[in-house]
Parts: sequence; structure tokens; C-alpha cells
Amino acid sequence: MSQLLHSLTALLERVRDGTTSVEEALETLKHLPYEDLGFAHLDHHRTLRQGFPEIVMAQWKTPEQVIQIVQRMVERHSPILVTRASPEVYEALHTVVENAIYHPLSRLIVVDREPDRPKQPGVLVVTGGTSDIPVAEEAAITAEVMGNQVERLYDVGVAGLHRLLDRSEALMRARVVVVVAGMEGALASVVGGLVGVPVIAVPTSVGYGASFGGVAALLAMLNSCALGVAVVNIDNGVGAGYLAGMINQQMIASPSHL
Repeated sequence: MSQLLHSLTALLERVRDGTTSVEEALETLKHLPYEDLGFAHLDHHRTLRQGFPEIVMAQWKTPEQVIQIVQRMVERHSPILVTRASPEVYEALHTVVENAIYHPLSRLIVVDREPDRPKQPGVLVVTGGTSDIPVAEEAAITAEVMGNQVERLYDVGVAGLHRLLDRSEALMRARVVVVVAGMEGALASVVGGLVGVPVIAVPTSVGYGASFGGVAALLAMLNSCALGVAVVNIDNGVGAGYLAGMINQQMIASPSHL
């Protein structure tokens, strides 16, 4: 049970038992749909609607804004995910939220009060090259924070296809595959032609001039001839990881669809 759902259940039980008045409960519920911080409206209902709290994007926010948002969320939600966070933002946040953990490669901050809870296997994250790993780690950690066990298969791009084929067992046991690649982005089509599960392609901005900051990989992935391949935006590891996590959890909840 999520922290928010637990809090709501406890509140209703106190109203039933008479220890909390209806008026007091209404005052508490005022902050349940969203909370107005002046510069942000925190969507506290997202956990109830989607099963995972609102994700905080730190980029272009001041450290003070990130701290205030996370402080308001930390008592209501677990886990909390902060994306595109600089070391300076983490250092400022860690002074007030001691259990915040920073992942410098992916630039993610995770606040999780239940880090040892069981995770469901099924998500595989694959990269074309080592330079794609930061985006891949953003996807992998996002899926892990959502309660999924993630297997990683890095630097197996089409320039040395035997590296991918040597790991066919990992491809075959996955329920959903995230493929992260820059340059020409061909790896998503190759993986899509090998597996019978959804493939989420993530174009990265890795590449030389004519790759146009990831546009070449994006267009290649959008034009993939392999069926079952969906594409997220350039460098959008968190979006891919979130979607992969949702797909994996749905497949586990409905095994008859496998």
C-alpha cells in the first residue's frame, strides 16, 4: 500500500472511530488532490490514479524549489524520483532529506523508504554504445524505483552485432525491452525483429554532426520496419523506464496475456 493510500485509509478509520471530526477530515482532504506552493501545484492524487507519485524534474528549478517540493512530498509518498539533478541540487537537498540517494551517471535523486521491497523481473535495458549509458541508467533506475527488477545489456550495438546475439537468453526472458541508441539508431529495429515483447526505443543525442543531436536516430526508430517498436523522445530515459515499468507490472498482473 502506498504512503498516500495508507494515510487516506487511516484518516477514514479515524473519522469512523470518532477520533477525527468530519471538519478536520475535510481540512486534511483539501491538500489531497493537489497542493499549491505558489510556484508549483503538487499532484498528490497521482499515486491513487496511476500508482506512482509525481516525478520532479530538477532542471531549470532552483535548489530551493526542489527542496520545498520534495519536503512536501516526502511525508505523503514513497518512493520519490527527481530527474536531471545536478550535484549542487543534490548536496542542497541532502542536507534536509538525509535518505536521498544520488545517481550521478543518470543525474537521478531517489528518496525511498522501502528500498528492499521485492521487485518484479522482466525489464531489460539495452544500449548501442557506452556513451548511451547515462540515458539508459535513467530508464533502468526509473523502472527499478517503480518496483521492477531490471537487467542491463550495454554496448551491444550493430557495429558488432555478435555481442548482442551472444546474449540472446537475456532478450528471450524479458517481458519488455528498452533500447537506447544514438548515431543511426538501428539497434531498436534489430531487437524488435528478435523478440516477441514490446520494445521501447530511446534515441539519444550521441553522435557526430549529421546525427543532428539525436534527430537521425529518432527518425530511424520512427521508421522502423520491425513491428512492436514504440519510440519516446530524444534522451527521454525516464519516459521509457516509466512505460516499461507499467508494461511489466501489467503483464505480471495479467499473466494470461503473455
